[in-house]
Amino acid sequence: MPEVPIAAEPRTEFGKGYARRTRVAGKVPAILYGHGTGTRHLTLPGHALMMALKTQNALIRLEGLPGGHELALPKAIQRNPIRGDIEHVDFILVRQGEKVTVDVAVRVTGEVFPGGMLDQQLVQVLVEAEATNIPQSFEVDVTGMEIGTAVHSSDLDLPPGVTLAADPEALVLHVIAAPTAEQMEAELGIPETEVPAEVPPEAVAEGDAGAGPADDGQSG
Repeated sequence: MPEVPIAAEPRTEFGKGYARRTRVAGKVPAILYGHGTGTRHLTLPGHALMMALKTQNALIRLEGLPGGHELALPKAIQRNPIRGDIEHVDFILVRQGEKVTVDVAVRVTGEVFPGGMLDQQLVQVLVEAEATNIPQSFEVDVTGMEIGTAVHSSDLDLPPGVTLAADPEALVLHVIAAPTAEQMEAELGIPETEVPAEVPPEAVAEGDAGAGPADDGQSG
């Protein structure tokens, strides 16, 4: 995964008032810690940070820090519950060649065999990889997979240097039989449409025979 450079500014002010002014200015407060170093408080450009964090496990190159740049991984991201804006980020310091344990997304491509339906149990899998070589995702091609086919964590194609940290028997996805229309109606609680009973033809004939002009009580 390539490094994403972001200009970082050390900060010495704290509190809700400062954080609010920082966000109004289009910046985001953050902290950096790890490797036994003290916690460093930073301010980062909001737009650049938002674009970088669109990639899972983005490797951030924090530039402009006293002593030189630092490599970091996002550890916790706090967002506004309504707007979704990034309000604060915790970064953990990493080194070249250091191994970290992270969740990597599982992405599915293709379509299963007709009559089957894909049931994905895991959308990400825990692995151990070098901090500077974390896979962006694991792709699973389900093209033509028939009912009963299953993919477990151990079946994933891991690149060199990446090892599985999750249960190898954990079910990632499998193909099940697609439900019938009747099963779907039963699950949704849709009542069967009532079909009116068919009226026998002879009953209609008898009814027509008994019908006649109304008696007005006059004789001819």
